Amino acid sequence: MAAPRRLSQVLRELADGAKDGITVAQLRDALGDRGFAALFFIFSAINLLPLPPGTSVILGIPMIIVAFQMVAGYKNAWLPRFLLAKTIGPKQMARMRSGLIPRLERVERVIQPRYWPFPRNSADRIIGVIGLILAIAVTLPVPLGNWLPALAATLVALGLMERDGIVLGVGVAVGAVSLAIIAAVVGMAGALASVIFG
Repeated sequence: MAAPRRLSQVLRELADGAKDGITVAQLRDALGDRGFAALFFIFSAINLLPLPPGTSVILGIPMIIVAFQMVAGYKNAWLPRFLLAKTIGPKQMARMRSGLIPRLERVERVIQPRYWPFPRNSADRIIGVIGLILAIAVTLPVPLGNWLPALAATLVALGLMERDGIVLGVGVAVGAVSLAIIAAVVGMAGALASVIFG
């Protein structure tokens, strides 16, 4: 029996065959039955690409939708029609080919099932809570505050896909740091506003 294709293989074939861009619906269909973790990984990883300011606020929405469904125990991922019709453009596809996919290929060489702390039936829901918190953090309009929670969400999704407790733990740690930084920035902004306007 042939081993299942790695996610990087699926994404490379998709990117090479769709240089003019693809819709979110095409991306979802290409991922097939790989589950919520693969979708969450894609939406998280896209936020790591160089994008115009404010884009993370929009791209965080599908992360929230997917994570919420994980928490709610959905069996299959659902996305609204307007989101499925959105296009990932040629520039983003080129960045996936040159940046995201090669990095994923390197990570896949070392990632493996190990030290998994959750029962199989409850993993999606538990990690969905973590993912939901990180997804909300990605959408917050905090200057330079979106990249770190997006990285954490990407690592958490990778850990879930491969049942790798080490990668999951690193993702959770990065997430905790990112939330602390965001909280500090928001606190400083609030204090400054009270000084200026108070």
